[in-house]
Amino acid sequence: MSTYKKLYNHIIENQNKFYKLSYTYVRNKDDALDIVQNAIVKALENYKSIKDKNAINCWFYKILVNENLLFLRKKNKEIKGELVEKDLSYIENFNQNIDFFEKIKFLPTEVQTIIILHYFEDLTLADVAYITDTNINTVKTRLYNALKKLKVELEGEKI
Repeated sequence: MSTYKKLYNHIIENQNKFYKLSYTYVRNKDDALDIVQNAIVKALENYKSIKDKNAINCWFYKILVNENLLFLRKKNKEIKGELVEKDLSYIENFNQNIDFFEKIKFLPTEVQTIIILHYFEDLTLADVAYITDTNINTVKTRLYNALKKLKVELEGEKI
């Protein structure tokens, strides 16, 4: 099977996962759909750069995460400190995780990315390191420190 066909099938089979990942970043249906669409276009335009056909999943996640981070950086420049009202009308699919996402939003974006990719997308820490262009030991350290902070935060709420 050609690389293009394999990539195309991967995108079709996992489109809901990709949307959910983007939604966790931007919390807006239309923005999440636009981000996924942009990532798909970039992936299809650059599919020839895939060196290992078995790494398509990580390769596409890398593009998708970068598109989400790019969107957030642009959005932060546009709002210049204004409070943005989030579109929560499509949150019903994420109710079981919304409390968790509220808990991690105080963490730096790169740490949120590690947590989301590892725990919600079930990617290995090696895959997360590849996607985020980070050394695996750095990923482990950031994850460990973030989990310690989350534990303190959650214990503080129980009091």
